[in-house]
Amino acid sequence: MATSGGKGGSGGGSKGGAGKSLVRASLAIHEPPIGESTTPGALMKTFSFDFNPSQLSLSRRADWKTTPAPAVRDGVPPEFMGPDPRELSIDVFLDSSDDPNANDVLKKVEALFSCCEVTSASIAAKQPSTPWVVFQWGAFSTARFTAYVASVDANYTLFGTTGVPIRATCHVQMREIPNKTKGQNPTSGALTARRVHRMVAGDSLPSLAWREYGDATTWRVIAESNGIDDPSRIAPGTELILPAVEEVTS
Repeated sequence: MATSGGKGGSGGGSKGGAGKSLVRASLAIHEPPIGESTTPGALMKTFSFDFNPSQLSLSRRADWKTTPAPAVRDGVPPEFMGPDPRELSIDVFLDSSDDPNANDVLKKVEALFSCCEVTSASIAAKQPSTPWVVFQWGAFSTARFTAYVASVDANYTLFGTTGVPIRATCHVQMREIPNKTKGQNPTSGALTARRVHRMVAGDSLPSLAWREYGDATTWRVIAESNGIDDPSRIAPGTELILPAVEEVTS
């Protein structure tokens, strides 16, 4: 895996061009759902990347079963069992070397580790589970799906004078949690996921719809999904559920 590029803001001093994006990558960390729902629960926190990734690793496999047949010279045709969920691996680069006394790196690593810990709410509901997450980076919808964090490996590479880590790279591996689309054939293997967007100053539903789906008129779908009656009165900081692309275009 590659290390991250420059800061995910305006892109000054970026490496490999990764930091030139105007959109910052983030990881939405949710409570797991209660019951048999496949929609993430309440948003617990949003992990914002200090540096946009310069490379992502996505994998997808199909499961086939082969049955040995000694009496047949060339064997029997394999049987398709179904598609396996997608997997996403990413390296998260953290650096606070400009403030050696800060413990920001330590806190962010702990936030990633918490994705592998059972939540108190799920224990109280007698359905123990780690958080569900959604990685998101602008319009890169291929890498956006509901998942759980399978592993987090932290490599601390620089320390302050007090021994506190001020630079680290975390290798995070996520595995998809399938979520069927309305009207979907259960055997088709199609998967979809919703995610959360936090409105900022200057945002509007049409501009958000254009950025996410390439069609400003789909703002009505966002409004309906969030019970919004007056789209002109959405305060900055409001968190909206964004339907999956498949739901908007179906």
